[in-house]
Amino acid sequence: MDGSIEARVGDVVDDWLRWLPKWRPGTHTRRTRLCRTCFGSPVIRAAGLMTDVPHAVQHALAMRVKAVIDGAVDAYTESTLPLLSREIHANEERKAAAASYRPADGLDPEYTGLELDPPAEREAPYLFTFAELSRPASPAAFVAEPAPLTPAEKAAIRAELRLADEYAADVGGQVCTALYRHRERMLAAVDEFVEPWVQSLLADLDSTLDSPLWPHGL
Repeated sequence: MDGSIEARVGDVVDDWLRWLPKWRPGTHTRRTRLCRTCFGSPVIRAAGLMTDVPHAVQHALAMRVKAVIDGAVDAYTESTLPLLSREIHANEERKAAAASYRPADGLDPEYTGLELDPPAEREAPYLFTFAELSRPASPAAFVAEPAPLTPAEKAAIRAELRLADEYAADVGGQVCTALYRHRERMLAAVDEFVEPWVQSLLADLDSTLDSPLWPHGL
C-alpha cells in the first residue's frame, strides 16, 4: 500500500466527516437521472454506503475520493506520459479560450458533478441558466484546431492512454482498500447525523399518507 495514498484517503474521510453534520435533506439540486459517479461505484461499496444512504451523502464522499485518484493520475501522466500530457494541456487551453466563464469550476466537492440548473418549471421560465452562461460568447472565442496527429503519434498516445488507465485502476484499488479501513467510523457517522433526518422524512411521509384528507380505501 502506498502510504501517501492511504494518508490522503484518511484526510478525505476526515474532511467528509466534518462536512456530514452540516448535511440537510434537500440541500442539493435534484437529479433527473442516475449519477454515473455514484451508481455502482466501488468507492461507495468500499465505504459501505451502497444502501439506505441519500445520494447527496454518497456524492460528497465519491467526489472527494475522485479528486485523490485524479490527482495521482495527473501527477503520473505529467511525469511519465509526455505525449498524453501535451494533448491534455492543449485541450485545456482550447476549453479555457472557448468558454470564459465556467460555473462548474471551483465548487465544493459535494456539489461537483451535479446539475447546476434544476429542471425548469413550465410556469416559471428562467431568465438565464448557468449552462447558457458557460457557452462561448461569439465564434471568435474558438481556437483553431491543431494539426492532425500522425498514425505513429496516435498509436503512441493510445499506448500512453492504456498506461494511464492501468495506473488509475491500480490507484483506485489502493484507495478502496484504504477506504475500507474507515468504514466503521463512516457508518457510525451516518447513523448519527443522516439517519435521524431520513427517519424524520419517513415519519412526515407516513403522517401525510394517514391524513384524514386522503380518501379512504386507497
